[in-house]
Amino acid sequence: MSIQKILVVDDDNLSRQFLVEAVKSLGFQVAIARDGNEGFEQARNASPDIVLTDLRMPGSDGLQLVERLKNEMPGLPVVVITAHGTVETAVQAMRRGAVDFLMKPCTADTLQLVLRRIERTTKLERENEYLRQEMLGSGSRTIAESPAMQETVRAAQRIAKSKGTVLVTGESGTGKERIAQMIHQESTRASAPFVRVNCAALSESLLESELFGHEKGAFTGAIKSREGRFELADGGTLLLDEIGEISPALQAKLLRVLEEEEFERVGGTATIKVDVRVIATTNRDLAAEVKAGRFREDLYYRLHVLPIHIAPLRERSKDVLPLARHFLAHFARTQGTNELNLSTAAEQKLLQWTWPGNVRELENVLQRAVVLCQGTTLEPTDIVFGAATGPVGVLQGGLASVASALPSLANRPLADIEREAILETLASTGGNKTEAARRMGVSARTLSNKMKLWRQLGLVA
Repeated sequence: MSIQKILVVDDDNLSRQFLVEAVKSLGFQVAIARDGNEGFEQARNASPDIVLTDLRMPGSDGLQLVERLKNEMPGLPVVVITAHGTVETAVQAMRRGAVDFLMKPCTADTLQLVLRRIERTTKLERENEYLRQEMLGSGSRTIAESPAMQETVRAAQRIAKSKGTVLVTGESGTGKERIAQMIHQESTRASAPFVRVNCAALSESLLESELFGHEKGAFTGAIKSREGRFELADGGTLLLDEIGEISPALQAKLLRVLEEEEFERVGGTATIKVDVRVIATTNRDLAAEVKAGRFREDLYYRLHVLPIHIAPLRERSKDVLPLARHFLAHFARTQGTNELNLSTAAEQKLLQWTWPGNVRELENVLQRAVVLCQGTTLEPTDIVFGAATGPVGVLQGGLASVASALPSLANRPLADIEREAILETLASTGGNKTEAARRMGVSARTLSNKMKLWRQLGLVA
């Protein structure tokens, strides 16, 4: 959270003016209200980052204002300031949603301490909510048994100690994000946030808002101000996944942030300064994109300070089995099954495949295998590659026909296609799993196991 504007609510002219001067002396913008009702309207219209409110006011008092703001704008921090405070009053204010309680007269130094604490706390809460989703992956351990991957890891460890921008290249699914996480964890910023944004997943306007934030009313649907990923990552690391997908207009804005470490929110005029290390990833040849005129040359050189390339899985076969065992243990644990092993024949089958989808494909294959396995050892029949049984991998017959009717299957992960096909069939049977399994030509147990796994992974409700 970056505090820019503070709303001061106080019915006493002298007290209000004192607070206004204190806030201005700290470099913040100020909005003013003279009672609780006006304060509520100002909070809705002026989009403050924090509210400082007096306790005793005519009409709607400070506690009522705290309660209304808590209900209507739960993310807006409110500090109650009064000359008539007691322990009971402070407890009551906190219970209604105030984040702090101060006694008058409140000096600028005291106010600054409180604002800094709120800024840190609010930022951590938002980071934790973001990171809670990011940590739902399959673990953070980096597997490196092959010479190529060992050299990549060593390079990442060396780079981590520096401060420069990093560009991680490699085919889709090779583990670029995992290397980016490792660089952050090995750096001096490890205790600060690691924030990720997928540049390929959002339209230009949404990506701009996601990166830089926006002010209230900046566009249709912007009902309140929102900080962007650069602010969220302040002091830490920002991963720009698939950087080669961003538009020329955003490339120019990103270049400015990298050069000057400052920007404005969408629809805003206040300049925000940040201290963020950027790690960018791409599966494109950016040098070729520059020659083709699709990527700015100056941005390319700004990103290409510390490059790292990850070899495809087909060129590092020594990593296949260690990765497979890692995923096997993870999915067995997630599904709540017993410890599983790979038979020698299953290992050979994994080693003979060329892995066009790289590590991500291997992960999907092991996820399906854990669901299909009937015993404690995975056999070759449990390991099914995408090309072996059509677009949905492990399922045949009716489900294949369902999947073939789904739009835009090209270049999508097989596990996603399979899940969508199953959900489509379930929807067509009104949720009847027995009938859905019959139509798909699989056992009800297989279907139940898949649904159980997806619920544990948070992929279905």
